[in-house]
Amino acid sequence: MKHRILIVDDEPAISDNIQFVLESEGLETVRVATGLAATPILDEGTIDLIIIDIGLPDINGLDLLKEIRRTRSTPIILLTARTAEIDRVLGLEIGADDYIAKPFSPRELAARVKAVLRRCQRTTASKSTVEAFAVNTSKRAIAFFGTPLELSKYEYEILRRFIERKGHVFSREQLMNLVWEQPETSLDRTIDAHIKNIRAKLRAVRPDIEPIVTHRGSGYSLRDDL
Repeated sequence: MKHRILIVDDEPAISDNIQFVLESEGLETVRVATGLAATPILDEGTIDLIIIDIGLPDINGLDLLKEIRRTRSTPIILLTARTAEIDRVLGLEIGADDYIAKPFSPRELAARVKAVLRRCQRTTASKSTVEAFAVNTSKRAIAFFGTPLELSKYEYEILRRFIERKGHVFSREQLMNLVWEQPETSLDRTIDAHIKNIRAKLRAVRPDIEPIVTHRGSGYSLRDDL
């Protein structure tokens, strides 16, 4: 599976160069020009690394970094035109995994991206000795990496269906028919709200992993590598 990189930069020429070199290295990329546009993509749970320009038009890149770090440990590389040491140190202290100053070589950035991904893969592998999900059907309970989850009735049923068919994309209609006694009385956004709650509870245990994937226009699935 290709690593998916989110590029948050409002300068098309720079984004073009970054996208070209990363994709030539076999990586998949998604581009946005503002911090606001990055949020829904991160919520999909399919991003492996984020590249953030500090000088965004709608939010300071350092503030976006802080916002992301409140809920996620996705690797982040900062792009900065600032040369002051304090800016670089602040970015690393807030939670950036690396930084690179403009102007930069796209090839050097690609090398740093791959180095950060390798480092994070080693860290994740060392944490993955425990079974990701354990389901106790008699107690209607699910544990995530050994930590019991406090789930509502519907959250339990949705997550159990995901675990039973990892990688399968469930539409909202399918989930309502499987989980709700009277699916015709439920709305699509009811599923979305429950998925959001499940994600938050999983993230509280392992902020470095996004198990549930959003498939736009299709539905949701659980990653098949967990």
